[in-house]
Amino acid sequence: MQIFSKILRVLWVKEYRKAALRTRVAASTEHDRIICGLGLDTVVDIGANRGQFALCVRRHYPEAQIYSFEPLSGAAATWRKVFARDPRAKLFDKAIAPSAGSAAMHVSQWDVSSSLLPIAQAQQDNFPFTAEARRETVSLAPLSACLDRDAIRGTAMLKMDVQGFELTALAGCEDLLDRFSYVYVEASFVELYVGQALASEVVAWLLGRGFTLTCVANLESGRSQRPIQADFLFSRRAALNQRP
Repeated sequence: MQIFSKILRVLWVKEYRKAALRTRVAASTEHDRIICGLGLDTVVDIGANRGQFALCVRRHYPEAQIYSFEPLSGAAATWRKVFARDPRAKLFDKAIAPSAGSAAMHVSQWDVSSSLLPIAQAQQDNFPFTAEARRETVSLAPLSACLDRDAIRGTAMLKMDVQGFELTALAGCEDLLDRFSYVYVEASFVELYVGQALASEVVAWLLGRGFTLTCVANLESGRSQRPIQADFLFSRRAALNQRP
């Protein structure tokens, strides 16, 4: 039912329809209701894939600066086609981690499920067609090696969709974490990737760094009888107190 609702919304919204017809990339419309009304000036989109989330950002925030990070070569090439005419969107072909280097990405048959961690059996059981298809060597870097503090201006959101690698990637952003008013991260309640930090650990890490959990959205069950992952929106406590 969710997929049909998404297709209808992509066809209904002019900006999404044009992007889909031009590049065959469908916006992640499930995020619309979460990011609207936040007054974003800057969005750092880690795990950008083909730009599905960035399309949502651009619709709601035409003037916002978007910095996307996508290490997979095929997805990055498509992102560049999607945003070829957008001077306020920039792509880095890197995965974010605490230190620079390289690593093997476990590329899923459905590449949005690719991860720097091995794909666990629970992922394959709950989401068909997500088994590992191949591996690709990708570059790693801390966020501060790619962006200066001044590049993250105004009301900023750090969005993260990195398939189980959340806690390590967040550590790679820690030097610049105080620049963000919001963190929006996907996390899991069960181990979908071998060795991943679960949602409770991700929540605790961000709570300990001055953020408050303000929304849990897009609960996903796969083939399970109960939700096994979700999107979590955190607000920096100071920013939350300033909002009307």
